[in-house]
Amino acid sequence: MEIGSISSCSKEHQKIYQEWFSYADSDGDGRITGPDAIKFFSMSKLSRGELKQVWALADTKRQGYLGFAEFVTSMQLVALAQAGNELSPDILKNSDLTSLSPPEMEGLDALIAKSKPLAKRTSSDFNGGIQIQPVSPASSQWFSSKSSQKKIPLTAVTSVVDGLKKLYIEKLKPLEVTYRFNDFVSPLLTNSDFDAKPMVMLLGQYSTGKTTFIKHLLRTSYPGAHIGPEPTTDRFVVVMSGTDERTVPGNTIAVQADMPYSGLTSFGTAFLSKFECSQMPHPLLEHITFVDTPGVLSGEKQRTQRSYDFTGVTSWFAAKCDLILLLFDPHKLDISDEFKRVIGSLRGHDDKIRVVLNKADQVDTQQLMRVYGALMWSLGKVLNTPEVMRVYIGSFNDKPVNESAVGPLGKELFEREQDDLLADLKDIPKKACDRRINEFVKRARAAKIHAYIVSHLKKEMPAMMGKAKAQQRLTDNLEGEFAKIQREYHLPPGDFPNVEHFREVLGGYSMDKFEKLKPKMVQAVDDMLGYDIPDLLKNFRNPYE
Repeated sequence: MEIGSISSCSKEHQKIYQEWFSYADSDGDGRITGPDAIKFFSMSKLSRGELKQVWALADTKRQGYLGFAEFVTSMQLVALAQAGNELSPDILKNSDLTSLSPPEMEGLDALIAKSKPLAKRTSSDFNGGIQIQPVSPASSQWFSSKSSQKKIPLTAVTSVVDGLKKLYIEKLKPLEVTYRFNDFVSPLLTNSDFDAKPMVMLLGQYSTGKTTFIKHLLRTSYPGAHIGPEPTTDRFVVVMSGTDERTVPGNTIAVQADMPYSGLTSFGTAFLSKFECSQMPHPLLEHITFVDTPGVLSGEKQRTQRSYDFTGVTSWFAAKCDLILLLFDPHKLDISDEFKRVIGSLRGHDDKIRVVLNKADQVDTQQLMRVYGALMWSLGKVLNTPEVMRVYIGSFNDKPVNESAVGPLGKELFEREQDDLLADLKDIPKKACDRRINEFVKRARAAKIHAYIVSHLKKEMPAMMGKAKAQQRLTDNLEGEFAKIQREYHLPPGDFPNVEHFREVLGGYSMDKFEKLKPKMVQAVDDMLGYDIPDLLKNFRNPYE
C-alpha cells in the first residue's frame, strides 16, 4: 500500500482534508500526534479497534505521527470503514478512491467554523494539496551551539525521530565530543542525518549491472548515468528526489546543511571530485535514495591505487544506508582483494546486506546451479559466518528473460526471486524509523565502548616521564588492552572496533591528552538505552493500543 493517496482525491476533497488537517493539528507543526488523533478521530464514531487499525495502516513508518499524506490515507480508511468495509493492508489498492467521499465526522463543521482564524493562519502550510512535512520548529534549533546548552523540553518532541534528536543532543553527543568519537569512528550527527530518506547502496565489480538495476527500478535513466561493458560509473552517485533533472557536484552537496553528506568532507577533495548527486522528480525517489558506486577493481587494475580511501567511503555509506546490495555477474564470481576489503568494511551491518546474482539468464540451468554453488563458496570464505546468506537470482534489466537459455522453470524462478527482492525494497520506507532506532542504539553502544577504551589508555599513561615509550607499548599491545577492558567492564568482544583501524588513527594523538573516564556521562547513555528509548517508543506507539 502506498502511503497518502492524495493524487486519488479530487481538488474539492483535498480542500476539505486540508481544512480538517489544519483543525486537527493543534500545534501547527504539520503533524498529528496521538492525543490530537484521539480527539479528532472520535468524531467518526468508529470503534476503538477500528481506529487502531486505521492508525496502523496510515502510520506504516511507525513515526508516531501523521503528516498530511498519512492523514488523507487515514480519512479514506475511516470512510471505507463507515461504509461497512473490513479494513486490511490491501483495502486502498482494491477500492475506487476517486469516487470515495470524505467520512462523516460528527460536529466537525461547527468546531471548524468556531476556529476559522486558526485555519486561516495555517493554510499557508499547504502547496497544491500536498504538504511538505517540516522539521519540528524546536528540533531545527537543537543542533545550534546556543540551544544545545539548554535542556530541551519534552513538549518539543512530536515524533520518534524528534525524540532521538533530543536524546542525542542531551546524552550521547557530550560523550562523543569528550572522547573524540567523531575522530575515530563516525562524524557527529546533524539534523539532516536524522531526517534523511532511507538509502540503498549498490556494490559490485564493474559491469555487474548496478546502474542498470537502478534504471530498472525507476523505469528510466537518471541524469548522468552511463551504462556499458567497460567501467562506466567512475564515481559515487547519490540518486535522489528533486524538482528538476540535474546533477550537482560533490563539493556543493557536501556543504549543504539540509543534506546528510557533510561527513564526507573528511575524505578530502580527491574523493569529493568523484562524488555526485543526481536529482530528478520520481515517485519512488520520494521514499528511497539510491547510492550508485564505482565498480570494485579486480586483477591488475587493483595495483592502480585510487586517489581516495574507497573502503573508508563505502564503510561511511554502509553506516547510513538501510540496505546494501552486493551484485555479482555469473562470469565475474571471483572476489578480488579490493572487494574483500570492501565486504570486510561492512562488518557490523550484516543485517542490511543482500546478495544479487544478476544477469543469471546469460547461463543455462545446469551452469546456473554450478555458478550459484561457486558464489556461495566464495562468499563463505569472505564473510566468515556459518550462516548461509540469502542470494537473489535474476536478470534485473528491461530486457525480457532469455527463456531459451534458462527454460520455463528458470523464467518462473527469476520472476519469483525478483518479486521477493522488490518486496524487500518496498519494505524499506516502512522500516526506516525502526532502522533509525537500531542504528542509534548501535552508535550509542559503540560510543560507550570508545569512551572506555580512550579513558583506559589515558589511565595507563605515566604522569611524568616515559610518555613516548608508554604510548608505543600501548599501541603495539592494543589487542591485549582491549581484552583488559572487556574483562574489567564485562563487555562483549564483538562490539569492539577494528584493532588495525583504531591503531592507525591512534598514531595521530597523544594518549596523555585524552580525558579520564566520567562515570556520570556513561551512566547517562546507559539510562538512555535502558529507559529513555523504551519510553520514547511507548509514547509514540499506536494511540489506540
